[in-house]
Amino acid sequence: MKSIPWRHIFAALIAAFFVLGGTMNIFASEQIQADYTRWGYPGWFHYLTGILEWTAAVLIALPATRLIGSLLAAGVMASAAGTVLLNGEFSHAIAPLVVLVIVAINFWVTWRANNRLAAPV
Repeated sequence: MKSIPWRHIFAALIAAFFVLGGTMNIFASEQIQADYTRWGYPGWFHYLTGILEWTAAVLIALPATRLIGSLLAAGVMASAAGTVLLNGEFSHAIAPLVVLVIVAINFWVTWRANNRLAAPV
């Protein structure tokens, strides 16, 4: 039986997080919609955020596109952290900053694995 490399499991967990986050934004509760309004975003912006999160999830799930997916996910998380920081909601920045670090680790692990695989033998 072949074992699955831990980096693929790590990426799958990150992808699952972004599927969940995207779903919560696309099918936003009244509270989430109120948050977007309070932050000054238009009424449709939670859909855009959700679509970007779903896209990042798909890209991260596929090894061939994992680097670009990690960059997209990092952009979404940096934007989320920036939004709450600019609005003075400092404690709300912790979660997106933690996820940003996790996504950065995923980028680094994937980049290292790709460079190792591409290196001449």
